[in-house]
This record gives sequence, C-alpha cells and structure tokens, in this order.
Amino acid sequence: MAASRSTEPLKTFTADHALADKVEVLYFDAVDFDSHQKFYDELPEKPGIVVYAAGFLKNNEEALQDWAGSYQMMKVHYCGAVSMLNIIATDNKNQLLERIIGLSSLSGVRGRKSNFIYGSTKSAFTQYLAGLRQYLFSRKIQVNVIVAGYIRSKMTAGLDLTESLMLEPEFIARAVVDAKNRLIIVPGIRWKIIYQILRWLPERLVARLP
Repeated sequence: MAASRSTEPLKTFTADHALADKVEVLYFDAVDFDSHQKFYDELPEKPGIVVYAAGFLKNNEEALQDWAGSYQMMKVHYCGAVSMLNIIATDNKNQLLERIIGLSSLSGVRGRKSNFIYGSTKSAFTQYLAGLRQYLFSRKIQVNVIVAGYIRSKMTAGLDLTESLMLEPEFIARAVVDAKNRLIIVPGIRWKIIYQILRWLPERLVARLP
C-alpha cells in the first residue's frame, strides 16, 4: 500500500513501474489529524513495514514572518508523523509490524541561522523516532531514521543547491530497503562526512555557517 494526499502522481508512478496491480494507492492527509485513526482502522491490511516521508518547505526568512508557514512545517514533519505513527505503534494486535522508517534531514542535526525553523521540525521528528525505537524494543520492532541531505524532489525544485550533493529519490529508496539495525542512516558518503562535521563542529564555527 502507498498513501499520499496527491494520489494521481502516485498512481502514475506505480503504473510506470509496473506496480499498479501490486500496490494499492490510498488517500492520506498528514495534517488532517482527526482522520488518522479512521484511516488506519479501514486499511485493508495492517502494515508490516511503515515508511513515513512527508515534506513541506518554507524559506526561513518568510517563515519567521509567517506563522502559518512555520506551523505547516511543524504539522507535516512532526505533528502528522507523531499522530499517525502513535496509532500504528500502539496497535498491539498487529503482529505483522516489524519496522518503522522515518525520512528526516541533516537540517535537524544542528540549528543554523539559514533554516532553523525547518530544521527544528526535522530534529523533533528524529528525536521522536529515537524514543519510539526504545519504546518498541521489547516487541522487537526496528525503528530507523533516514537522515538525508538534498533530495531531488518537488520540494527542492528551484532552490539554489549544490548539484554535486543532490541525491536521487531512487538512492534514498535503496537506503530504506537496506535499512538494518542502526537508528541513524545517512545515505551518501559525502553526506556522512557532513553529518559528522555538523555533529562535532564547535558552536562558534556553526555560527559562521550560512
């Protein structure tokens, strides 16, 4: 099963990849919190592997002046994820569930002046998944976080990003498929290096980053 608010592109994708007969496309709105329990209850089959990947981006300077834009990022990246994944994680009757994977971002590793509102929503999502991993440990359910760099997508289209650092969606998909027991998975060797630098860079140097 695959669920999205934009079902037509998803149906086109499954058809183009000869998956139309194998993948059922459902409508799901991450920010319509009141619909989440009903959505889950009416699934034709409860999931064994769950991948949560939703994105909305507002320029940081605009987000500082536009609460609606900031709030939308919070709802899409964090609130919607917590709402839906809480329902999935607390369904003790679902014996099929073996893994939950969330798509987060390197923007959430350290607060930076150019994108700290977006980054804070991704940081919150990463920490939620880290705690969920511990919560589900006794049930032997794995939780992974894909901490990704720039992904070529509708959300990043038109942004001035370094081309050599762009990751293709297929590359991220392989990281999801190959997820094993690690909590944090950073796809791409260049982004692994950047991730470690961001983690250990002194605050006085982080302040100089864009």
